[in-house]
Amino acid sequence: MDIISTYQQVGSYRGTAAIWGTTPKTVKRVITRAEAGGTAAPRVRRVRNYESVAGLVAAKIASTRGRISAKRLLPAARAAGFSGSARNFRRLVAAAKVAWRREDHRGRRPAVWAPGEYLVIDWGNLGGVKVFCAVLAWSRVRFVRFAADEQATTTMGMLAECFETIGGVPTKVLADRMGASRAAWWRTSWSSAGSASSPRMRGVRTCSCTCRS
Repeated sequence: MDIISTYQQVGSYRGTAAIWGTTPKTVKRVITRAEAGGTAAPRVRRVRNYESVAGLVAAKIASTRGRISAKRLLPAARAAGFSGSARNFRRLVAAAKVAWRREDHRGRRPAVWAPGEYLVIDWGNLGGVKVFCAVLAWSRVRFVRFAADEQATTTMGMLAECFETIGGVPTKVLADRMGASRAAWWRTSWSSAGSASSPRMRGVRTCSCTCRS
């Protein structure tokens, strides 16, 4: 026995639903499909109440490069005839932002690190005291020391101590747009440190991040 034969015996959607443990709407859909020859009735697409302002939202998101919020956009949408709820409008804005990012992304991908490849270094300032920070990109092992200045010789000493602490040398040292890493005297100090004061530094490459607008 199935829903169709049960309905033929009972004669009501509610009674059939009670027997099969479902809802009358489900029984009605099954019977309607069977009477139509086994094919599902075509669904009528519902018109969303925000479709009239979808073009406006897409244009605003494109002009602000995806930074405008739904709260800022809502008054303009109301003026353009949108009468739905703020919740529905937030859904429209979220979907429009996803579509914009898919078509207008920068093409960047998260970096994929390898063990022993990169040591990321940078200088900071904490209450007037210089802070040297180094992080192994793959394992996230951190090295932090305080200093009185950010001179090249100080940086070399910090790197030498960092290598001794972590017990190894990375392939590359990545600096976050440090002015010292682009200067000629940095490369000179690095070469002299690698050949004389710290043999561990031999073969280590230095590189700096570039900022793209």
